Amino acid sequence: MTDHARLLPLAHEAVDLAHDLMRNLQPGALTFKGDRDMASEVDYAIERQVREHLAARAPDIGFLGEEYGSGGDTSALTWALDPVDGTVNFIHGSPLCAISLGLTHGTDAVLGVIDLPFLGTRYHAATGHGAYANNRRIHASRVTDLKDAVVAIGDYAVGAEASRKNTGRLAITEELTRHVQRIRMHGSAAIDLAWLAHGRIDGFIMLNNKPWDTVAGVVVAREAGAQVVDIDGTPHSLDAAATVGGNELLLPPILALVRQSLALPEPDRRAGTSPI
Repeated sequence: MTDHARLLPLAHEAVDLAHDLMRNLQPGALTFKGDRDMASEVDYAIERQVREHLAARAPDIGFLGEEYGSGGDTSALTWALDPVDGTVNFIHGSPLCAISLGLTHGTDAVLGVIDLPFLGTRYHAATGHGAYANNRRIHASRVTDLKDAVVAIGDYAVGAEASRKNTGRLAITEELTRHVQRIRMHGSAAIDLAWLAHGRIDGFIMLNNKPWDTVAGVVVAREAGAQVVDIDGTPHSLDAAATVGGNELLLPPILALVRQSLALPEPDRRAGTSPI
């Protein structure tokens, strides 16, 4: 089994570059990519510098970024970068934004570094080596009952088919209000997964899966003892349709609540168009 932890120093170097840019640059002009979906000048600047740095130091590893897409051979090892996860938060001056750099081997997440430049915390993990916040080992929460759980949810949908997609998201939110201690929407999947790992939230539900959003966080969460799965309960991978996480005791009721809210049949009878 390949030990991908050898690439952590390089990943930290790249995230150091991104950290400095996010801390020192203003968002600048916005590029609108769709309905209420935008990127700042900082998004593009970070992605360019990180891509160039990683290409120079590890030219055999592919690269996938949110803003410029893929480059190099992405069939084996591939970096996945969200240069500013939580761009809307960033341009509004909220500290809830992150740099998320992950590494995939095939369809599996194997390494991740998540930096929160305005909160002074950096998370990292590699498969088989544990999860860390500022170099201190972290562990997911041991909450066992939904009534004691803080559960974060992903952003509601915008753009094409937003109304249809949000029907399911709102149903989940309504059901959560009946069962959990509190609901949170932080606006950054990287932060949600990192805080799941750190025990700052107990569960996470996001009805989508973009590699730049999830790769790093999935590794950090799993190495901290959380489980992250697709909506049918299978282990999360690049092919997953959704991202649902919690500890081994809390995840089953969270997953059941999600499936009930979406009126999904049992996984082995699932067919047709996904409602998410």
